[in-house]
Amino acid sequence: MAAIAERRQGRVVERDWKGGRGFALRFYVNGERQYVTLGSEAEGWTRKAADEELENVLADVRRGIWVAPKKKKARHMVEAETVEETLFGPFAEGLVARRRGEVSERQSEYDSWGLGHLLPYFGNWPLNEIDSEAVDDFRRSKLAESERRQKAIERRRPLRADSGQPLRPFAPTTINKMIGVLQLVLEVAREYGRVAGANAAVGRRRMKVPPKPAIYLESAAQIEALLEAAVELDRDHRRTLGDRLAVVSTLVFAGPRAIEIGYMQRRDADPANDRFFIGRSKTQAGLREVRMLPIVRDHVAAHLAASPNADPDDLLFANDAGNRRDKDSIRLLLKPVIARANALLAARGQRTLPKGLSPHKLRHTFASILIACGEDPAAVMAQLGHTDPHFTMRVYTHMMSRDPAERQRLKALVRGERVIAVPAPEPVPLDGAAYEGAILRALADRGGSATRAEVIAAVATKLADLHGPADLERLPSGRDVRWVQRLAKARLKMVRRGLMMRGSGRGRWELTANGAAKLVPPAPTVPAREREALAA
Repeated sequence: MAAIAERRQGRVVERDWKGGRGFALRFYVNGERQYVTLGSEAEGWTRKAADEELENVLADVRRGIWVAPKKKKARHMVEAETVEETLFGPFAEGLVARRRGEVSERQSEYDSWGLGHLLPYFGNWPLNEIDSEAVDDFRRSKLAESERRQKAIERRRPLRADSGQPLRPFAPTTINKMIGVLQLVLEVAREYGRVAGANAAVGRRRMKVPPKPAIYLESAAQIEALLEAAVELDRDHRRTLGDRLAVVSTLVFAGPRAIEIGYMQRRDADPANDRFFIGRSKTQAGLREVRMLPIVRDHVAAHLAASPNADPDDLLFANDAGNRRDKDSIRLLLKPVIARANALLAARGQRTLPKGLSPHKLRHTFASILIACGEDPAAVMAQLGHTDPHFTMRVYTHMMSRDPAERQRLKALVRGERVIAVPAPEPVPLDGAAYEGAILRALADRGGSATRAEVIAAVATKLADLHGPADLERLPSGRDVRWVQRLAKARLKMVRRGLMMRGSGRGRWELTANGAAKLVPPAPTVPAREREALAA
């Protein structure tokens, strides 16, 4: 009842400032809480004057003519800045800006995301006025916003962001993350002396999140179906990516986080010594060495041998453009593999993959595999890059309750005894590296520059004996055959590597000096004895 009365009547807030006793007003306008600082006793304010001002403000609110006053940047009668004058918006933005470079890039993006939700609500609030009631009001406002988004989706007219993306309802964990960023800002403000008392965002301000069941690929049949699906998609000449098997195998049998696998370089994979190095992670414990199990060793070794880039600093699993894959692109790579694996399992009458499977959930599978292979919990924690033993012990307890025969099947799969046998479509399309050499030779024979049509004709003649049905198949558009499309992609890669000119005239392909040097044979080495004889 007191809270309802305050919403209708507002109240005067009295604070002890450094410059003396101060007065402010708290009231509601259209359901939104407002806070207006009046001034201190040194400026002539009294409790009676503050009460009269509150009545005037509430009258303006009822008539609909109240306008929020502009915030003052400084107070002439106050000796020093007080907590009342420190607004949440400028303080939080400054804090996030200062943390850049001190925290990871991902953490900095997370902080900025949180401010994107906090600033519209708390931006003009004095830090010292953000109490438990304010945090609860913010949480309720986000629940109301989430409900509006859900109703818009049900009406088939979803609300959209500035980018055009539909706005989805907030999950309880999402709202809790917003409050977590608020907690960070208030805690730093408290340490700096800008907030008195306890942190209002700590405690029972969070929403209850229903527990979710752990997701594992707990049978060898499910894991093998996932790998078989990756093989099929890799060998499908209609798809551009060819490293799904190596990526999926690494996720399942080495357990990197999605962001970690994106940063891995060729030097980080050492099949000869059966180990991976995880050199970039979100935690210090995440920097680790992972034992390379036999099955993933074979897949990664084959991937390294097939990759045309031999520089140890090259990305291990780069995308088509040679750039780093982020967690979203890893998720997109996995999506068709999961769909195809489910189709294989359904056709065999076996249980399909669990719903919600993601690159991160495959880390759970890796933990299960290690435990099935006899690893103790401490070793599992080290290879996962964990410091909290609770997750590892949950997985350990779960796996030890499984059928011993299933654990033996997992061991056999890890050793590579259950061989994946999916017939590859014949013939296999010609590798892209062959087109690079043919382009270089065709341009060099024509003085370093030629039209696109001339290059296509020269390459067609040079590779005629190597092109098979898969290369000569026409595209769905009917305009070109598939090998011409691969030729164009090879040219783009050569432009990025500095072998061909980027700004040549329309329809012309032209070599750079680096590209021409690729075709110049190295000068023959003359033994020292012969050099001396020639000099004499």
